[in-house]
Parts: sequence; C-alpha cells; structure tokens
Amino acid sequence: MSLVGDIDTVRGVVLDIEGTTTPVSFVYDVLFPYARERLGRFLASHQDGDTIRDALELLQSEWLADTEAQADAGHLVSHPERSEGSALPAPPPFDSSYASQYLEWLMDRDRKSTALKIIQGEIWRGGFESGVLRGDVYADVRPALERWRAAGRLIAIYSSGSAAAQRLLFGHSTRGDLTPFINAYIDTNIGHKRSTDSYTAIARALEIHTNALLFISDVDAELVAARDAGFQTRLCVRGDAAPPSTSKIICSFDEL
Repeated sequence: MSLVGDIDTVRGVVLDIEGTTTPVSFVYDVLFPYARERLGRFLASHQDGDTIRDALELLQSEWLADTEAQADAGHLVSHPERSEGSALPAPPPFDSSYASQYLEWLMDRDRKSTALKIIQGEIWRGGFESGVLRGDVYADVRPALERWRAAGRLIAIYSSGSAAAQRLLFGHSTRGDLTPFINAYIDTNIGHKRSTDSYTAIARALEIHTNALLFISDVDAELVAARDAGFQTRLCVRGDAAPPSTSKIICSFDEL
C-alpha cells in the first residue's frame, strides 16, 4: 500500500510516541513510576547542574503562570512568610523540596509541562544508559523506519517528552538502536501539540512544506491541529476501538 494517495507527495513522516510507536502502558507503568521514585533524590543531587538549574527556573515560571496550581497552593511546602489563607509566594528560586512537590502535583494530573519533561528525561537517562530501562517499541516500527528511510523520506519524532528522552527511548529500544533512522527529535519547546502554529514551526524547522509531511498520532485533536497547518494525517489505533476522527485510520505501520 502506498504511504498516502500520492506517495511522491510525502517527503517526511512525523511520529508521535505514546500510543503510536510505544505502548501507553510503558509510559504510565514503567517510565513515570521510575522517575517519581527517584525525583527527590535526583533533584537534591543535581540541582546545581546547568540542565537541571535551567529546568527549575523554567518550572518556577510555569508555576507562576499556573492559575490552577496557584489556587491549589496547599500542595506545596509552607514558607515562613505565608500566613493562613494567603497565597503562597513563589520561592526565589525553587529549592529541590519545593520543586519536587510541584513536579509530583504535575505528574498526578498528567500535565504536559516542558520543565517536568526535561527533568523526567534526565532521570530516565540513568536508567536507559545502565540498561535498567529499555524503550518498548511496537514490532512494526523498525521495519517502517527502514522502509521510509530507504525511500528517501525524513523521519522526525514529535512528543511532549523531551528531545533528550526521545533519543534515549529510541536509542535503547526493544528493537535495537533506532536512532540511525531518525533525523529530528522535537518536543514542546516548539509549541503545544494541539496548536496549529506548532506544526507550521515543525515544517519550517524540517525545511519541508506542510503538505509534504505526514503526521501520525493516536490523538485526534493533535491531528486536527496538524491538518489545519496543511499536514497529511493518520490516526494510529493500537488495539482499542477507534475514536471518531476525520483522519484515515491505521492499526499498524505495515499499512503504510
């Protein structure tokens, strides 16, 4: 089967991860608990490093803009200057204990915080590099990547997980090292996955016109945003009943 109606029009394939290349269960049952268990210790020992220090500064700015978190400030540690019933002032800057509690609050709500994803990715790095973690990837993914690259197509990943975490997952996967097949790793630093502007920015970064890019995801709202930017789209359904979608549906990359 051809990749799309006119196979010559597709010059690049952009892939979501969770529910598309990788089972949702691996993310929620393996990666998230691994990061949560190590979060406090990791922050305490790494908060002076450039990557984590920058992530904590971003986290603080996210908290200041987070009206839901501000309204639920009781989830954070108390500061001496806070009086009963008053708003919790932002720490200058976040210390590891304060940050850890806000990060856990974000994880409880599955919030797509860029700062959270950076910190999670740095925690996962140790797991992947030690061999404790291996990225669970569906069996049809590697053959598809090989097929698309052999046809001269660019392959990019676009996920809410940090670009560093994406490289780790595909570099230490159950299907071997898949990074030689992947040209670009894109995270939400470029924009929210349900924003049309994000897909316009991706096309610009990849230097490929939007109508020559195919985006594959298991989330219809993301596909709508991509299609509004001019992308071709496919809804990836892995074993569950297909939700309503205006995108064509695939159940395996073998169909492309």
